[in-house]
Amino acid sequence: MATIPGFPVLVVTILLAFACTSCFLSFSTASSSAPATLHSTTSDDTDLQALVCLKLHLSDSDTAGAMASWSNDSSVQYCSWPGVTCGKRHASRVTILDFDSANLSGQIPPCVGSLTFLRAIHLPNNQLNGHIPPELGSLNRLFYLNLSYNHLMGMIPSTLSSSRLQFIDLSTNLLEGEIPSSLVSNKTSQLQEIFLSNNKLHGRIPDGLGTLSSLSALLVANNTLTGGIPAFLANSSSLEFLDLTNNHLSGEIPSALFNSSSIEVLGLGGNNFVGSVPPLVHILSPLDTLILSNNNLSGSIPSSLGNFSALTWLLLSQNNFQGAIPSSLGMIPSLEQLDLTFNNLSGTVPASLYHKTTLTYLAVGTNRLSGQIPYDIGFTLPNIQTLILQGNHFQGQIPASLGNATNIQVLDLRDNSFQGTIPSFGNLSSLTELNLGMNQLEAGDWSFLSSLANCSQLVLLNLDRNILKGELPVSTGNLPRSLQVLLLRENQISGTIPPEIEHLTNLTILYMENNLLAGNLPDSIGNLPNLFVLSLSQNKLSGQVPSSIGNLNKLSELYLQENNFSGLIPRALGYCKNLETLNLSCNGFTGSIPKELFTLSLLSVGLDLSHNELSGEIPFEIGGLINLDVLNISNNQLSGTIPSALGSCVHLGSLHMEGNLLHGKIPESFISLRGISEMDLSRNYLSGEVPEFFELFSSMMLLNLSFNKLEGPVPTGGIFQNIGEVVFIEGNKLLCASSIHLPQLPLCSEVRSKNRKAYGILKIAGFTALSLAIFSCFVVVLSKKRKKVKQESRPPCKELRKFSYADLVMATNDFSLANLIGSGKSASVYKGRPGLEEDIVAIKVFKLDQLGAPKSFVAECEALRNTRHRNLVRVITACSTFDPSGHPFKALILEYMLNGSLESWLYPNLNRYGLRSPLSLDTRITIAMDVASALDYLHNHCVPPVIHCDLKPGNVLLDDVMCARLADFGLAKFLQSYSHQSSTSLLGPRGSIGYIAPEYGLGSKLSAEGDVYSYGIIILQLLTGKCPTDEMFTNGLNLHRFVENAFPQKIGEILDPCIIQGFEDDGDVYNNLEQGNNATAGVESCILHLVKLGLSCSVETPKERPSTQDVYTEVITIKETFAALRG
Repeated sequence: MATIPGFPVLVVTILLAFACTSCFLSFSTASSSAPATLHSTTSDDTDLQALVCLKLHLSDSDTAGAMASWSNDSSVQYCSWPGVTCGKRHASRVTILDFDSANLSGQIPPCVGSLTFLRAIHLPNNQLNGHIPPELGSLNRLFYLNLSYNHLMGMIPSTLSSSRLQFIDLSTNLLEGEIPSSLVSNKTSQLQEIFLSNNKLHGRIPDGLGTLSSLSALLVANNTLTGGIPAFLANSSSLEFLDLTNNHLSGEIPSALFNSSSIEVLGLGGNNFVGSVPPLVHILSPLDTLILSNNNLSGSIPSSLGNFSALTWLLLSQNNFQGAIPSSLGMIPSLEQLDLTFNNLSGTVPASLYHKTTLTYLAVGTNRLSGQIPYDIGFTLPNIQTLILQGNHFQGQIPASLGNATNIQVLDLRDNSFQGTIPSFGNLSSLTELNLGMNQLEAGDWSFLSSLANCSQLVLLNLDRNILKGELPVSTGNLPRSLQVLLLRENQISGTIPPEIEHLTNLTILYMENNLLAGNLPDSIGNLPNLFVLSLSQNKLSGQVPSSIGNLNKLSELYLQENNFSGLIPRALGYCKNLETLNLSCNGFTGSIPKELFTLSLLSVGLDLSHNELSGEIPFEIGGLINLDVLNISNNQLSGTIPSALGSCVHLGSLHMEGNLLHGKIPESFISLRGISEMDLSRNYLSGEVPEFFELFSSMMLLNLSFNKLEGPVPTGGIFQNIGEVVFIEGNKLLCASSIHLPQLPLCSEVRSKNRKAYGILKIAGFTALSLAIFSCFVVVLSKKRKKVKQESRPPCKELRKFSYADLVMATNDFSLANLIGSGKSASVYKGRPGLEEDIVAIKVFKLDQLGAPKSFVAECEALRNTRHRNLVRVITACSTFDPSGHPFKALILEYMLNGSLESWLYPNLNRYGLRSPLSLDTRITIAMDVASALDYLHNHCVPPVIHCDLKPGNVLLDDVMCARLADFGLAKFLQSYSHQSSTSLLGPRGSIGYIAPEYGLGSKLSAEGDVYSYGIIILQLLTGKCPTDEMFTNGLNLHRFVENAFPQKIGEILDPCIIQGFEDDGDVYNNLEQGNNATAGVESCILHLVKLGLSCSVETPKERPSTQDVYTEVITIKETFAALRG
């Protein structure tokens, strides 16, 4: 979707700055023309020394800069120095310092306070740093202060309270703290204009700002201010410009702002305002610009907005407005910009808007609007520059008259139900973006494409997911040279790729996958020097890939999979030094893998050569792929041994080499691949023993060694505890088990092992030993059968209620590392089987030597003693005893969750190259619902209510059907609200960093709202894949703000890519989407509602968070809506 136009407040800021600069210049002229009077030598020395001090602390990189000619020679008249102006009335006293864009750096020194006659300081657009000196407050004559566009930090000095100060601009710095109340506490203050935008200010807007009788402009955008809009400010009779955009302000918008007789620009976008837009009462309002975008406003758009007769800009996007668009908006005489995108508006677009000749920008995208575009729209909107209708239910044909809207620059009709032939747009010489994707449009004779040759400024052309059909014409090469993005995927396009495409030399992104294209890939494809992404997958292309592809030295992603390419993989690909992803899978490539591919050091996302006919040995140079995450060379005819150099690829997360002719041993160098999550070496001829170092690979989710010639004992620790679940070894006839815990394998013969060490012993002794071995095996088998019969008489694990210390020692192999599945501050969790035929359980052993661990055990026992819910991990029993050394021992025996934690699924280092599918959108929504269900039970249905206090993905476990279960109640507390007792107060944050509610860090008491905050962070993490402790979150940016800044317009850019992939891989949903666009809008709506829920739960103020019950109700609604889309 096209972006929203430049924020009008920026324009206002520039205009105001220009106006204030004009005031500054006027003052400068007036100041220098005042009559001269006598002055004292002492005053001369004071100002001279202050200027010399100023030069010592400020510098510029230019030797001929503004201060280069300054000298401390008292004989030199400093009033003539560049940047310095003295008064006529006081000829030796400095009245103005003017260094606009002088490239000054350093800190403003306190000695500037000695220039007591200063009336104006103008130092914008420099590189000043440090703090603003408080001494500026002693300049009683100062009426103009401009330090904008620097790197100043710290707090705004409270000393800036001069009654003569009229203009202050500190915008675009790094200032922190609150807006000082002293700035407005002076009752005789003459402040007229205050610019504090683009800083890090927090706190509330001072009430006193509304009492400033001369205040005409207040711009504090892009800070983190909280609270509401002060009533006095809303009722100010002098205020003309108010910009509060992009803060954290909340509450309802005072109706007085909409009925002001003075306000011309009102910017309130990017906050958390709620409620409805109050009706207009003051008919003669001078309001020119109204920005309410990106809030939580609801209700209908009042028709009284049409009474703002001076309005030119009206931005209401990204709210919850519903109902119809008032036709009165089309009656506003001078309306130029109207943005209603990302709401829940329904009905049709009023005819009055389609006939509003003054409109230059009309955006109603991502709503539920319907109807057809008027046939004469190109004539009734003669000045339109941007038209955005995407993401609605519009239908019918695209009017041919749009080709006459000659001023149009952006036309976005994506994701609707338009049909018919695409009309000609050849008259739109200013067109830069044309997005017609995801409709039901046809190409006809493709003349529309030829007409686009006249659109000399066209940058983006999206025609994907339509039914264009037919052959791509030669005129494709006549598209404007300015074109950078061309999307033609999923259109049933046939024929060949025209060689003339080489003329599109500025093309950076070319998507043509999933069509019916055939023939060879033209050699001219190598003449696109700026190509960054080339996707031609899922077509019928054949022949050899031309070597000219090596000319694409800016190429980052190349997708040629699922075609009929043959011949050798071109060595010229080695010249594409910027490749990060290369997929040549599912073709007919032959020959060996060119070693030039392994010189691509930036290849990091994936290399997939699978399902071809490649042969020969794997080049040793493969070790050069040191940044690669996914390598798939499976299902070829590769031979030889696995190069030991592959162990140098330490960033590998997925390795697939199955289905080849590889032989030899698994390299010892693989011990370096500690971060790998899946490895498939099956269906080869590998020999030797299974390396024991695989036991140490804690991140491994799949190890497939099946159908090789491996021999010897299978390791028993680590991942080998999950043979048949994580590890697969079938089809290796010479493998054996060193213990009876691997019943699918024969036991290794002890005698055979001794014989290997006793070479030269007499044959008779050998036969004797062999006989003893056979007898031993007999005894073992008989013993095993008897033990099995005995075990079958014992009750199943579900009925067990008592375990001794010895039982748990045996179950966990003496609490070995191989059985360890997790460890935290207060406890370690082991996997064990208490008896040969018992179900696996999780055994949580508390570290009683750690501070708080005994209390954690008691808390978890108390919290779980009377809780029974399908979304809570079930406690089988507890063990409280002493170990053999006499030390206390406490453990909980829990139900074992087969699929591990949510955290392990969110960050498994797997992607579409791997066997394991990432979490689908459906699964993520279900998990969100399950966790909300557990919280609702704990908060609202337990007596007394239970507060979890440590909600995070690591404590959300998934059973064998991916049902989420809440675990780890070690920090849980009872909320004694029913008996009017306060919950336990904390000395510090309680929980896990990134998920702790901010109020806990301030000593607030435990509450259900704290759990709701953690839940909100989990929702945002589920949708973005970003961990709240990610290194990217610095300088005040956190996961909540990261998502908030993108919501809702750019939410697609921050979603976890696995969601989109999983979504497209989901047959039911994806097929529904292909059949109609209503499902697409529905899925997007589900995502947006879930994002909004996560944001509302994770706001900083506890009282603004929804209740657990409301959260549960909302997520059920989202789940049901999504389920309906699946049919």
